[in-house]
Amino acid sequence: MLSRTADHLYWMARYTERAENTARMLDVNVETAMLPQSAAVSQVGWEGMLSISELLPLYAQKHGAIEPEKVLQFMVSDDGNPSSIAACLRAARENARAVRGTLTTEFWETHNQTWLELKRLLAARQHEADPTAFFEWVKFRSHLSRGVTIGTMLQDEAFYFVRLGTFLERMDNTARLLDVKFHAVNSDFFGAANEEDQEYDFYHWSAILRSVSAFEIYRKVYRNVIKPECVVELLILRHDMPRSLRACVDSVVENLRALRPSGDSEAMRLAGKLQADLTFVRVEEILATGLHAYLTQCLERVNDLGAQIGREFMLPAVAV
Repeated sequence: MLSRTADHLYWMARYTERAENTARMLDVNVETAMLPQSAAVSQVGWEGMLSISELLPLYAQKHGAIEPEKVLQFMVSDDGNPSSIAACLRAARENARAVRGTLTTEFWETHNQTWLELKRLLAARQHEADPTAFFEWVKFRSHLSRGVTIGTMLQDEAFYFVRLGTFLERMDNTARLLDVKFHAVNSDFFGAANEEDQEYDFYHWSAILRSVSAFEIYRKVYRNVIKPECVVELLILRHDMPRSLRACVDSVVENLRALRPSGDSEAMRLAGKLQADLTFVRVEEILATGLHAYLTQCLERVNDLGAQIGREFMLPAVAV
């Protein structure tokens, strides 16, 4: 496969997944903003939303003070923000158009229809009138894209690059979400908390779990009140939790192995090391080390892996 084609397929999938992840983060912020809380606490939540995507400097340059309505506009429809939902879905559609001959008709039509519907919804300001319904629509279109990928595409190199982009982007986002949101809770999660703090923490952790479609899964697996250490275990180490770091790296390794059956690949080595670490580490070790430090290291390794995948598969070889 041409490196240019692989690049388009990979980034098409990453942008689609990024749009969904942005919708999920915005949705959880809108939900938590409805809880009884001070203006300062509310601002910390919206600030964390921008921190997850490393967009605080760009937002401050454009809008100054953090206001929920401006953050929503910035993260949903601002063309100047490369991580906004509109920018991501436009980039996904353009990448799909560039390799239209590689995609099935259903796949192309799904992406094209998503872009056309998005323009209509933004023109109607649906994201302001009913943000929750708008974010559900974004998630549904992403689910539809993945379903069409699995249901209609030949499982060849094109398929593997699409899946690779999806899971690498998802792993990056889950790590960022957990890192920022874990420290947004005011009370010390291992210490005693008063009744008001405990009630706030319950709704906060519930919102975090819902943002990655894990609330019902948590109840099924742990059958207990929501405990932060269990949330960490679920979103980092559970191989059967679809959006956990472990599940994502398992899928990355699987697709890299399909692309490089011989195993002669630096990207495969990096992914295998990360998979081994996530397989055998215990949640107690992560918390003893410090969750922020652990997730920062994970993000660095995910970025290194993404860069290596780009060097191996998506950039033309340099003539010697």
